[in-house]
Amino acid sequence: MDQLLERFLSYVAVETQSKPQARQVPSSEGQWTLARQLQEELLALGFVDVTLSDHCCVMGTLPANVDWPTPVIGFISHMDTSPDFTAKQVKPQIVENYRGGDIALGNGEEVLSPVMFPVLHQLTGHTLITTDGTTLLGADDKAGVAEIMTAMARLAKSDVPHGAIRVAFTPDEEIGRGASHFDVESFAADWAYTIDGSGLGEFEFENFNAASATVKIAGNNVHPGSAKGVMVNALELAMRFHAEVPAQEKPELTSGYEGFYHLHQIKGTVEQAELHYIIRDFDRDSFDARKQRLQDIAKRLNRGLQAECGIEVVLTNSYFNMREKVEPHPQIIELALQAIRDCGIEPQVKPIRGGTDGAALSYMGLPCPNIFTGGFNYHGKHEFASLNIMEKTVQVIVRIAELAGQKKAAD
Repeated sequence: MDQLLERFLSYVAVETQSKPQARQVPSSEGQWTLARQLQEELLALGFVDVTLSDHCCVMGTLPANVDWPTPVIGFISHMDTSPDFTAKQVKPQIVENYRGGDIALGNGEEVLSPVMFPVLHQLTGHTLITTDGTTLLGADDKAGVAEIMTAMARLAKSDVPHGAIRVAFTPDEEIGRGASHFDVESFAADWAYTIDGSGLGEFEFENFNAASATVKIAGNNVHPGSAKGVMVNALELAMRFHAEVPAQEKPELTSGYEGFYHLHQIKGTVEQAELHYIIRDFDRDSFDARKQRLQDIAKRLNRGLQAECGIEVVLTNSYFNMREKVEPHPQIIELALQAIRDCGIEPQVKPIRGGTDGAALSYMGLPCPNIFTGGFNYHGKHEFASLNIMEKTVQVIVRIAELAGQKKAAD
């Protein structure tokens, strides 16, 4: 596992935090730095057709070592880290043979505690990689990057039979932009797997349908001393609007397959206000009904308002449930589950309460479910990874390649 750890530490040392306010892709210069590093590493491993696109997507091919036609499979991870918490000067801590209890982060002002994060109870004896309490770690998704690169290095140096394998490392997944510049045609894989999950054995081939909603409210501001019958307070309308959104259907009260409305920003004055929601649901009909519900609330509240006042709901779809595109190809699911079991792991098939590049890529013609990485508590200072689980992911990738190499391309 030393090479796996070395790679991971090398990657998290490169600051690749995505920037939502940037207009270009990639949104940060550090992603170019890591992309060039990965490009050089792929070439050193003997990869062919290694490319770095104008939008910072690295692709390469490990040639087949069998003489029969096999499906071309791919493995994909993203290079950027979340903008939700600082990623400057990441200083990882290595905790060998974790014995339980609190882990002091840095000078000890912050701790990683099993009281707050019960998953730690399952990880005694593991080597853990944590933050120093001042930054995120970047296991999302540099754990996936390290696992793919380590698996490819092992395959390149072994006699494990495999067909052609494509790998890709993408930018700006955290802000939903990287996949829009992914060239599915040039990637030329029959299917792929994103390595971007979390706990041991997780396998995901369904995710939320997702949309954003901007509720724009126009009011009418006059002096409050002479406001009767004239003032229309946009802030009051905003509160009335949100009061009609189902109170039990929000992130902190839902789990599993339950969808939600999430109010994540509100701003305004008496004259004008805005509410910003994200909408999530696994079922397409329920997803559409949620969007319609916000439109219906606006329509009701608009009745009787002055002509220049009112509420407008602007809806934008973000991504859709990959299940619709993956499930028609059951061999993609079955092969991954067999590989996980062959590595002595019980698969944990679950829905993603979010999205991945794989969701977008599946709708672009590349079916692409998601596999665990061993990272936890993403996007914050309590993020950590289990090196033991990371090693298991490497083994699963190698086994998937081996199983795919046993299949005929006609399958």
